[in-house]
Amino acid sequence: MQPSFHAQDPCLNSTMVPLKPACILGIDLGTSSVKAALVEETAQGPAVFGSCTKETRAQIASQASGLQVNEQDVGKIIAALNECLGNLPQQHLQRVCRIGVSGQMHGIMFWKAGHGCRWTECGTGKKFEPDEVSHLITWQDGRCSSSFLSSLPQPQSHLSVATGFGCATIFWYLKNSPDFLKSYDSAGTIQDYVVAMLCGQERSRMSVHNAASWGYFNTTSKSWNVDILRESHFPIHLLPEVVEPGDLAGRSTCKWHQIPKGIDVGAALGDFQCSVYSCMTESTDAVLNISTSAQLTLLMPLGFQPRESPDPQSPVAYFPYFADRHLAVAASLNGGNVLATFVDVLSRWMAELGLEVPESALYPRMIQAALAQATTTLAISPTVLGERHMPDRLASVTGIGVSDLSLGHVTRALCRGVVQNLHSMLPSECLVEAGVKRILASGSALSRNEVLRQEVEMMYPLPVVYGKAVDAAVGAALVMLHRK
Repeated sequence: MQPSFHAQDPCLNSTMVPLKPACILGIDLGTSSVKAALVEETAQGPAVFGSCTKETRAQIASQASGLQVNEQDVGKIIAALNECLGNLPQQHLQRVCRIGVSGQMHGIMFWKAGHGCRWTECGTGKKFEPDEVSHLITWQDGRCSSSFLSSLPQPQSHLSVATGFGCATIFWYLKNSPDFLKSYDSAGTIQDYVVAMLCGQERSRMSVHNAASWGYFNTTSKSWNVDILRESHFPIHLLPEVVEPGDLAGRSTCKWHQIPKGIDVGAALGDFQCSVYSCMTESTDAVLNISTSAQLTLLMPLGFQPRESPDPQSPVAYFPYFADRHLAVAASLNGGNVLATFVDVLSRWMAELGLEVPESALYPRMIQAALAQATTTLAISPTVLGERHMPDRLASVTGIGVSDLSLGHVTRALCRGVVQNLHSMLPSECLVEAGVKRILASGSALSRNEVLRQEVEMMYPLPVVYGKAVDAAVGAALVMLHRK
């Protein structure tokens, strides 16, 4: 469901006569790729008339022995973004009057105020490149152990703090590498950084989406837990100013490729919320996405407020959405990545046996074998990555019989396990009680895996609609387009 925002449209003149079709640039800075999309209003509604996606290949090999570090090279992320914009029709970029940005939540990067980037000439105009910045410590970072997290102060928030969350990462540096923090005086998510650089701001203006994803943020009062953090000697100066989702961060201070200077730039948003915004047209929709990980979400009713304190054992979290609404979210760490892990295991086993079969050939054969095996008594709990509410419960296999060890049995059980795990977090009964009428299903794992789709339809007795475009870059653009 898409709420409205109210602001003067720079594409309209003082007498409110359209000068030209509104063209909005939406950007999503994902975990593995960057996407830019151009959206404009038409007589039939908003339409995407240009987009480009680039892999970032930004992952940095960990040099930290014994730590589950997950960091990315900010320079490579921004290079992929500039490449996307360079590949879009430059005449369309000249018509851009607003920019909406979303990106991977929870993570954090640091930069030196006033030295976060440098602007240089490129083939399509000007671009910015990172200057005095840290790596991006992503949401997948595992350096904060359970024992470390339990030593942190209890937040005044309905959301628990987990490893990979911005504030938890700052606490880790405070304890283990305090000199690192002395090198920087600004921080934000990767999407906050991009917006700050576009607007020439030394510090970011962070939306409630990203603030909540960092931890130690109260979504009711819309403020950081400053007193709690200060008592633990947390560097408060690194916390960004927080604004409402859909608010502006500022205006662009430089011409960027062929995008004009002085246009409105929205405060950066969460990629999850923007993905939902791009497809949820009715308040009775639930949205299911199974890609690398898996999420199932529904919109909570008007007036709903989550409890003041976190429940670390709860499998459902309540994420701030738009217009003071919340999304109930079952966010599993185990989705398509589980199947990818199984493919990798098969490939390595075969290599050890002296057989070379490309992984791209294994996946379709697995699916075909599982389609021929409609049922199995084999039961796989696929939580190879644990879950945020149960980080120590890893995967297991039960019901192993001599006749249940074929590729078809194992693949069927693995797909069923992925869906059953999500169902255990947010059961179909909860959807029905909440008035959900249909499930909008999407994601790369679902689109290429008929077995997963079968298991979803068996587990959730509601109409399941496939093919509904779920696109965070488009969602970010739509949020800016709806500022009327």
